[in-house]
Amino acid sequence: MTVFRKCTENFVATLVDDEVLIVDLDGGELFSLSGTGRAIWDAVDGRRSAAEIAEILAEAHAGDKADIETDVAALLAECELAALVEPVGQAAL
Repeated sequence: MTVFRKCTENFVATLVDDEVLIVDLDGGELFSLSGTGRAIWDAVDGRRSAAEIAEILAEAHAGDKADIETDVAALLAECELAALVEPVGQAAL
């Protein structure tokens, strides 16, 4: 399983109330993450795969596990496209 890390050299992030605001340093785009999006963002640490992040969310929130996995994969793909996260290798088993 591929793990993801934040590309901290590409953005500036700040916490405002319960929301993470992320500014892309190259394109100047502003991303706002709250709720589940913020929980996914907070779980990206360079050691966890998308499946492991989905498992953390499934344990903390009610919901269909398959839907949570889909949501995690979609947000990570969007963040990867914006160069906010990148895959870095395989998770330890």
